Amino acid sequence: MEEKKQEQQAQENEVIDQMAEIESKKNPIKIFDLYDVSDVIVEDPGLKRVITIEPKTMLKSKGRIRGKFSAAKVNIVERLIRALCHPGHRGKKHRIMTRTTGHYTKNAKVVIEAFKIIQEKTGKNPVQVLVNAVENASPREEITTVEYGGAKYPQAVDTSPLRRVSLTLRLMVQGSYDKTFNKKTKIAEALANEIIAASEESSDSFAANKKNEAEKQANSAR
Repeated sequence: MEEKKQEQQAQENEVIDQMAEIESKKNPIKIFDLYDVSDVIVEDPGLKRVITIEPKTMLKSKGRIRGKFSAAKVNIVERLIRALCHPGHRGKKHRIMTRTTGHYTKNAKVVIEAFKIIQEKTGKNPVQVLVNAVENASPREEITTVEYGGAKYPQAVDTSPLRRVSLTLRLMVQGSYDKTFNKKTKIAEALANEIIAASEESSDSFAANKKNEAEKQANSAR
């Protein structure tokens, strides 16, 4: 009797799973309940493990994702929102180039508005455009300083995949803030233009220019 009950329960669970799968295909979970990510593709083989595009309506992990290399498990759109909150310091003077530190909801609205602008201008899925922008504008090489015999020398090094994504998001946000400071351009419009330019590898992209500069310096330091 118990074996029959177990078999019956297993069959019922299988039917429930099949129905849930069919329902999810009919009504896929979308980011912000607006953008479907089922067709978003990461083409760069070096970045596939560190760009997460998990479909979620609410992109806020609230610090639950912890551990080594935990940033790679965070959705790429949430990482963009985090970069807007605090894009990091610039240069040796440690200047903070943002005025929206900690306002997650405000920055999420900025990203949603930027995605709407991207969709209107390109006619493409804005999440796919963001992924393409990160792939095109992420530097593959950088330089570091090596001290030998009391003298310091520049040395070319490969950039880790996780740093490539984090650095690119930071540069795109910093370039967007530069284009809005003391100007009439709003941050959502500047961010949308920066993402589009980076996805097209245009010279108008701040992040793409920084990538080319870093790779030239690394090439000369070999």
